[in-house]
Amino acid sequence: MVNIVPPAAIFIIGALFIPLLKGRLKSAYMLLLPVVAFINILNITEGIHWVVRFLDYELTFGRVDRLSMIFGYIFIIVSFIATLYAIRVKDDGQHISAFLYAGSALGAIFAGDFLSLFIFWELMAITATYLIWARRTKKSIAAGFRYLMVHIFGGLCLLVGIFIHVHNTASIEFGYIGLNGLASYLILLGFGVNCAFPVLHAWLTDAYPEATITGTVFLSAFTTKVAVYALARGFPGTEILIWVGALMTAFPIFYAVIENDLRRVLAYSVINQVGFMVVGIGIGTELAINGATAHAFNDILFKALLFMSMGAVMHQTGKIKATDLGGLYKSMPITTIFCIIGAASISAVPLFSAFVSKSMVVSAVAHEGMAIIWFILIFASVGVLEHAGIKIPFFAFFSHDSGIRTKEAPLNMLLAMGIAAFLCIFIGTFPGFLYSILPYPVDYVPYAAGHVMNQLQLLFFSALAFTILLLAGIYPSEIRAINVDADWPYRKGAGAFMWFINKPMAKVGARINKTVFEVIPSSLIWASRNPGGALKIASDTVLLQFSGPKKRAEVEQRIKKEKEIYPGNIAKHWPIGTTVLWVTLFLFVYLLLYYL
Repeated sequence: MVNIVPPAAIFIIGALFIPLLKGRLKSAYMLLLPVVAFINILNITEGIHWVVRFLDYELTFGRVDRLSMIFGYIFIIVSFIATLYAIRVKDDGQHISAFLYAGSALGAIFAGDFLSLFIFWELMAITATYLIWARRTKKSIAAGFRYLMVHIFGGLCLLVGIFIHVHNTASIEFGYIGLNGLASYLILLGFGVNCAFPVLHAWLTDAYPEATITGTVFLSAFTTKVAVYALARGFPGTEILIWVGALMTAFPIFYAVIENDLRRVLAYSVINQVGFMVVGIGIGTELAINGATAHAFNDILFKALLFMSMGAVMHQTGKIKATDLGGLYKSMPITTIFCIIGAASISAVPLFSAFVSKSMVVSAVAHEGMAIIWFILIFASVGVLEHAGIKIPFFAFFSHDSGIRTKEAPLNMLLAMGIAAFLCIFIGTFPGFLYSILPYPVDYVPYAAGHVMNQLQLLFFSALAFTILLLAGIYPSEIRAINVDADWPYRKGAGAFMWFINKPMAKVGARINKTVFEVIPSSLIWASRNPGGALKIASDTVLLQFSGPKKRAEVEQRIKKEKEIYPGNIAKHWPIGTTVLWVTLFLFVYLLLYYL
C-alpha cells in the first residue's frame, strides 16, 4: 500500500533515479514524484508511524498530526510548482539537490524524535548549499560557503542542546520544550538560525539572491518554514518570541526600501513575513498558532510566485537590478499579471491569500492587549505593501522604460506561476479550505465589514504615501550600492582571521616546529657527546649574564676555550643509543603535555 511510505522517502529515494532518465520521461518522472507524495500523504492517518529501533532509542519518522500535516501539504504542493518551473533546467545536480532538499524538509516536519530531526535538519543545509553553488559564479560560491558555515554553527548549537536535553530527560522525543535551561536555549538558538532571527538573519539575504533562478524558489519555501514548524512544536507560548518576531517584521523594511537587487528585496521580505509567524507562535493561543501556520502556508505560495516572476525576468533579460529594469509589461504581460497577484497576496489585499492569514495573527495580538506589538505589526504591514506590494512590480515592469524588449517567459514557468497565482486567489476568496486543515478549530471570520474597511484604508493610504514620496523625489532612489548588514562582521572578520592564521600564527608555528623538531633535538645530540662539558658551557653561559665588566671578559674567554676543545675525550661520549633515548623521551613528554 502506498500509505506505508514516509513522505520524505518518496522524494529522497526518487531523487536517486533522476540521472538515469532522459528527455520527456525525466520531466514526467520529476512531476510525478510530488503527485505520488501528495496522494500518499492524503492516505496517512494521524498517529505514530515508521518507528525504527536504534540502540536504546526509538526513531520516529512519522509523527502525524494536524500541525505536521499542514506543512506536509504545502511542502509537496510547492515542490510540484517549483519542479514545473525548473523542468527545463539541464542540470541533474540541481534537480537531485532540490528533491533531496524537499525530502529532508518533509522528514524534519514528520520527525518525532530529536535524532531524526537533526539528521534531516543537516541534510537540508547541505542540499540547499548546492542550489546556491550551482549558479557557478564567484559570488555564489562565496555565499554558499558562508551559508554552510552559518548553518553548521546553528546545527552544532542544536546538537549540543539535544545532547544536554537527552541527558536531562533520558528521552529523545521531540515535543514541547519551553525555555527551562541551557539545553532549551541552545535548541532555540539552533532553530533561530534557520528562522533568520535578527542578527542571525544575514545568511538569507546573502545567499538567496546568489542562488540559481530555480533554486531560489525551493530555498524560499523550506528552511525558514521548517524552523517555524519546529518553533510551533517546541516553543509555543514562549514570550520572548513575540518580541523577536516583532523585530523581524520591522527591521527588514528599511533594508528592502533601499535595496537595488529585487531578489534581495524579496529575501528581506521572507524575514519580514516569518516575523508574523514567530509572533503568533510566541503568543501561543489557538488563534495565534492557527494564524502562524496559515500564514506559513500562504507565504510559501505567494513568495514562490514573486521569486518565480523575478526569476522569469532574470531568465529573459539577464538582469535583476531595479536600476536596469522597467517597462517590461510591454514584453512580459502575463508575468506582470502574475507578479501583481503575488504582490497583492503578500500585501493582504482582500480576496488574496495573506488577508485571511496575517489578520489572524494581528487579531490574536489585539485579543491579548499587546498595543506596542500591534502597532509594530501594523507598521510592518504598511512596509510590506511598499517594498513587496509596490516596489517589486513597479520597478520591474513599470517605472522608467529601460528599453529592454524580450519574449514572454517559457510556458513551463508561466504554468508554474499560474498555479501559484490561482491558489493565492482561491485561498483568499474561499479561506474555509485552508481553515479546515489548521491545527485547531477555527472561529474566525476574516471578511467582517470592519476588518475589510480597515485593511482597505491601510492599503490605500500606504499606496498614496508611496506615490507622494515618489513624485516629490523624497522616496529613496534606486542606486547601485552594497548595503551593510549583520553579515559584515563575519565577512570582514573571516578575512582578518585567515590573515592572522596565515601570517603571524604561521610564523609562530614555524618557529615552534623548528625549535621542537630541529633546535632541541640537535642540542640534545650535541650535549650527549660530552654531557659534563656541555653542562659546564651552559653554566658559564648563565654566569656570563650576571657577571660584571671585569669578570665578564674572563668568563667569555673560558667559554671560548671550552667550545674549542668540546667534546674533549671521545671515550667519555654518550653512545648513539643514549642520544636516541633522550630525544625519544623528550618527544614523548612533549606529546603527552600537548594532548593533556
